[in-house]
Amino acid sequence: MLKPVSHRKRTLRDVAKAAGVSLSTASNALNGVGRVNAETSERINRIAQEIGFRPNALARSLQSKRSSTIGMLTNDTYGRLTLPMGAGVSEVLVDQGVSVFLCATNNNPRLAQLHLQALLDKQVDGIIFTATRLDLEQPRELLALPIPVIYAFAEGPPGSVSFVPDDEHGARLAMERLRKSGCSRIVHITGPKDYLAARLRAAAFCNFAEACREPMFGDWSEEWGHEAIARLVSDGDQLPDGIFCGNDEIARGVIDALRDRGILVPRDISVVGFDNWEVISRQTRPPLTTVDMELMELGRQAGLAMLSITRGEAIEPGTRRLPCRLVERLSTANKANEY
Repeated sequence: MLKPVSHRKRTLRDVAKAAGVSLSTASNALNGVGRVNAETSERINRIAQEIGFRPNALARSLQSKRSSTIGMLTNDTYGRLTLPMGAGVSEVLVDQGVSVFLCATNNNPRLAQLHLQALLDKQVDGIIFTATRLDLEQPRELLALPIPVIYAFAEGPPGSVSFVPDDEHGARLAMERLRKSGCSRIVHITGPKDYLAARLRAAAFCNFAEACREPMFGDWSEEWGHEAIARLVSDGDQLPDGIFCGNDEIARGVIDALRDRGILVPRDISVVGFDNWEVISRQTRPPLTTVDMELMELGRQAGLAMLSITRGEAIEPGTRRLPCRLVERLSTANKANEY
């Protein structure tokens, strides 16, 4: 007959008994305090792990005056931007014993207020605010919190710490790739003009292009990509040999619209997208060369900054613009006149 499995919670006394040490020695070793030699400390921690001892989080937080938790507040309902950033934040914090609570506001001020109150009630050590656009106005309640707030993919108020992708650098990577493909007549098809990211990428396009054709602002959608190509064709002017798109959805619409007209990518026109949203960029025909905003690294940097602040270390305020990365696929020619 099988014996019933014991699910009794292991205590500090169990660890001390198994290690053959006093309660105070076991406690000091597990909390990294006091005078315990390295060999004994390592043995105690190993035994604690082997028998399944988990320290009382509340007791540890009372001792350290930290809860070892942070909150992530976002308006990104679908997680396309926040999930990779959250993975970067967690990668940094998990090894330090810090947990992350992710709360989505759905752009609802009342919901944001409730989430913030819940996070404060949990006594989180800090909050990382993320958004779906760089210029989104953050909840006003963030400005008066008694805990540190860091902004990721969002620009905070003066005196705050913010991490954002360098859109100008990303646009330059896209243009350099099109130039490498031998393109000289490059068009920029992008999203709404009231988005800061769209304006930054368009400005970089004009700075880099020898003869800047007016950027084509529209929606962040495949439909806009189709419409933009229809406009270019109906203008009757010579078609471009390179197209830099403001995001991957636009780029897929552009490529499909070109194919519908018998214009092949990259044989006739090279196309570069932006975002590296892989569900789009990998499935485009042909797979899309695009700019990756390195969102996971952005989250890592935000997590490191939060870790430093909660440890009492000084952090220089301001906005850090992190470099982007070009992801090469098949929508761009390898070099001039070679496909």
